[in-house]
Amino acid sequence: MTPAAENRAAKRKTDPRAKADAELDSWSALAERNSFVDPAFYAEYDVKRGLRDVSGRGVLAGLTQVGDVVGYAVEAGEFVPSAGRLIYRGIDIKNLVDGFVAEKRLGFEETCYLLLFGELPNRNELQRFEERLATNRTLPRGFIHDAILRMPSRDIMNAMTRAVLALYSLDKHPDDTSVRNILRQSLHLISKFAMLAVYAYQAYLEEFHNRSLVIHRPIQELSTAENFLHMLRPSSKYTELEAMVLDLTLVLQAEHGGGNNSSFTSHVVSSSGTDTYATIAASLGSLKGPRHGGANLRVVRMFEDLKKTLEDWEDEEEIDAYLVRVLNKEAFDRSGLIYGMGHPVYSVSDPRTLILRQYAETLAEEKGRGDEFRLHARVERLAPEAIGKRRKVYKGVSANVDYYSGFIYEMLNIPSELFTPLFAIARIVGWCAHRIEEVANGGRIIRPAYKSVSPRKEYVALKKR
Repeated sequence: MTPAAENRAAKRKTDPRAKADAELDSWSALAERNSFVDPAFYAEYDVKRGLRDVSGRGVLAGLTQVGDVVGYAVEAGEFVPSAGRLIYRGIDIKNLVDGFVAEKRLGFEETCYLLLFGELPNRNELQRFEERLATNRTLPRGFIHDAILRMPSRDIMNAMTRAVLALYSLDKHPDDTSVRNILRQSLHLISKFAMLAVYAYQAYLEEFHNRSLVIHRPIQELSTAENFLHMLRPSSKYTELEAMVLDLTLVLQAEHGGGNNSSFTSHVVSSSGTDTYATIAASLGSLKGPRHGGANLRVVRMFEDLKKTLEDWEDEEEIDAYLVRVLNKEAFDRSGLIYGMGHPVYSVSDPRTLILRQYAETLAEEKGRGDEFRLHARVERLAPEAIGKRRKVYKGVSANVDYYSGFIYEMLNIPSELFTPLFAIARIVGWCAHRIEEVANGGRIIRPAYKSVSPRKEYVALKKR
């Protein structure tokens, strides 16, 4: 043993912290070794990892009327990749967006009504619904201080989760799981989510970056998107285009069928009979994961690296060479992934991307960042071909919603810490709709099967081990 190794060994014997660290290292290695499952078993027992088969089709686990995601057509009994469609309560997302945009209205609140109740509201119903959300956009001053400002977190999603669980304590009927009570709770949470996110971010700035604490109370006359920008910005100022584009991102991310990870979590947790606050907290934990809600930030970081690397943003050969290095794990984060490309369901196209692209271009021109948009467009066109040449692809590859949403948030000067919380502000509508659906149908507790592949062992008495 070298002198340095002897010193480390001696330190472990005398330093309690070093001894504890060494012990934890040993235990973690043991836990990991005995948790590993031979990948060959998954094929042997025909296990659909991720509840998806090798072609990418999902295992049918439930029925829903809330939303539908279509990525292929069936022709002569064969699954054929097709242009993607996203459907909210039977209405194609493009038609929904075209409808409120043509009338020069913001559409998130209308989308909330549609997803929760299954029908489009008339003018009077929409007004009453918007008024209900507006009156719910309040929090007791003591709650804001004690549950948010006094307990700042470096992660805004965790801060929101804690605040949601704390709201349970303010509810006089928190465990009532009737549809009527769940709907009441859902409306309260949907209306408050933007406040929880922005206030948690302001507390984060004050605690960890020594910035002045700026708290703007929501304005009842403003929409969810407008209130978010008003509360986030010290000046409270925003343009009509900024509010419209942010509102559009909320609409496009409000729902994505019952099979996405966080909505499925809502179904699973609701099936146990637990309360609304615990259900939404679980869905927040799911969405926080970088494989789900955190993907658009990775797209932004990848483009930051790309822009620093390229000498000529218009040179497609240079762009393609960068993409090849990314796929070969030689560039960016060495993951081998071109972020923002591909989706478990969509193949030919993601309908949300098609809508976002045109508004990203408009916003980029207003912000003087048209050259960056054109770089995004080039990569969007070149990446699928680069992936197809170097990966076994069972279906087409196209840009997903994360590809442009992060770029849009960046142009809106929304800090990266709020990218995933913004997703949550939108997706809570889908979570609540799926929770109501699960409870209304009185289904069984969701409990899929797991096959044990552990070898059988005999118990050995402690003195003989």
